[in-house]
Amino acid sequence: MRRQRAHSRLAGCLLTVATAFAPIGAHAAHAYTQFGDPKYPASFDHFDYVNPRAPQGGTLRLSTVSTNASFDKYNPFTLRGRAAPGTLELMFETLAVYSLDERNAQYGLLAEDITAAPDFSSATFRLRSQARFNNGDPVTAQDVQHSFDTLKSSAASPKFRSYFADIERVEVVDPRTARFHFKRQGRDLVFIAGSLPVFSKQWGRRSDGSTPAFDALGLDAPVSSGPYLIEASSRRQDIRFKKNPNYWAEGLNVRKGMFNFENIVFYLYSDVDARRAALRSGKYDFFNEVQMWPWRVMYFGKLFDSGEFLKEIVPNDNPPAMNGWVLNLRRDQFRDVRVRQALSYLFDYEWLNDRQFSGRFKRMDSYFARTPLAAQGEPSAAELALLEPYRNELPPAVFGPMVSQPTTHAPSSMRDSFTRAIELLAEAGWNIRDGVLRNAAGEPFVIEISINARKQSVLDSIYLNMRKAGIVVIRRLNDVATERRKLNSFDFDYIALSLRESRMPGEEIWRVFNSAAADVAGSENIAGVKSRAVDELTQRLMVASTQTEQETVGKALDRVLIHQHYVIPWRYLPDHYLIHHRRLRRPNTVPLYYAAQEWAIATWWDGDRDTPSDLLSHTTEPQR
Repeated sequence: MRRQRAHSRLAGCLLTVATAFAPIGAHAAHAYTQFGDPKYPASFDHFDYVNPRAPQGGTLRLSTVSTNASFDKYNPFTLRGRAAPGTLELMFETLAVYSLDERNAQYGLLAEDITAAPDFSSATFRLRSQARFNNGDPVTAQDVQHSFDTLKSSAASPKFRSYFADIERVEVVDPRTARFHFKRQGRDLVFIAGSLPVFSKQWGRRSDGSTPAFDALGLDAPVSSGPYLIEASSRRQDIRFKKNPNYWAEGLNVRKGMFNFENIVFYLYSDVDARRAALRSGKYDFFNEVQMWPWRVMYFGKLFDSGEFLKEIVPNDNPPAMNGWVLNLRRDQFRDVRVRQALSYLFDYEWLNDRQFSGRFKRMDSYFARTPLAAQGEPSAAELALLEPYRNELPPAVFGPMVSQPTTHAPSSMRDSFTRAIELLAEAGWNIRDGVLRNAAGEPFVIEISINARKQSVLDSIYLNMRKAGIVVIRRLNDVATERRKLNSFDFDYIALSLRESRMPGEEIWRVFNSAAADVAGSENIAGVKSRAVDELTQRLMVASTQTEQETVGKALDRVLIHQHYVIPWRYLPDHYLIHHRRLRRPNTVPLYYAAQEWAIATWWDGDRDTPSDLLSHTTEPQR
């Protein structure tokens, strides 16, 4: 997940994993699921969504946007500077990895055995004897401890300290066994421990035996255990990776049929328009488009007419992260829930989706959309039992039907939504006088909005509706540094927010909404939420001991968050919109939960190297 576009996502920065937690004492296992049994037994040969016979070789050319279209370091873990793309994904292995066709299942990668303590106060990982760094050294428990201690230190980016905050320490039990001790008991913490990227103490070691400080490791090639090595770079505006011929995990069941390209190249561009223009000229091979206007009108020309480049829509079941516009509850005018609800009625989502995005997006209607934790309809008896202790603190609507987001599709209309917004504002004490919305003291309702020039035209319709309702809208064009400073000091009215995607969202909800962080400058609780119900239900969600309990608590929490209208929800894409070279092939079976480019890197291959015995046909009708 990420904070307004002011919080970086873990940038795909961690290969997040899941774990199974049936309380089985000290029994070690190849895999764990959050609840129940893993899909794949210990004897499994490969994941169902890979082609174990995929040919090896060829080159995959990719792209990214970077400041000045360049990078200045290979270290993806530090704050300063611009890291080369691909280093994290291609060079650093984690203790365990997700399967992409289970909601929450973790399988050992560097680790061959994973043991969760019965009370989930710790987790123990037994390393594979064959695990090796790219310099030939074995991966040891001391390296696991070193990696954890480094990422928790001030030498690493703060986002890693935040991510691993609830892990107290790593204990070296023996050379191949590392135990993670947690600050609290939690099933989710085994996930987090398993997602630790491991690197060697030898990274950056000089001929005299000295090693520079971690945050001074710039263009020192990482000593890591992933499938690729850095081969070359041209003026730091592109980077070429080569498959490690001695990759230790080649043929391992969690890696079979994966990382099939001999070379992977990233080209860097200064902005997304330059990136799209380069794609149209055939400069690189694969792109996942997330904006619908370019998808409709920008990908044309002889490369598309000839079929050399293909456009393809591929489904996914990813649980989307809540995103939208957050209101600063520290401001008097936003403290009344009816005001926040009124603003949601002034947002004509359908008009934007139909006119700007070809109707391709779906409306966010839950903090747990597309999962069994999403609340629907009337609350169950079990949900009501969880909510009852907070009845005097919550809007009465929480105990009734789940919120339906306002719609302007027939038989409803924007006129209906506008009327409802004016009614809610009047109930909260705001009425239009002399064309301006004012409270009883005659003070105008003012919203100051920090705008981004690229998105200004898309959001103009929202600001127009606000003005029609009598709201004084002040738009200020801020640079990135100013916007970050204002956000860290909570000096804003209304701003975009996007949580990080997560299959276990409890920790993310806690970071963004816990009461203790509401008055802490720079915290992720940018809305300023202070709610006993949110705090306690989120904590219960994180420690749920059964799937039924998790789903019930999740639904109750979802009702509280949605009915409080802290965020005016935006949208998500239920499919991936891909443009790629026709020589690229992929397995017929598409996984359920995946990021598009990472999927291509991990499981696609160069079709020019197909042989009749290897070929699994490429299809534009994905199988599930």
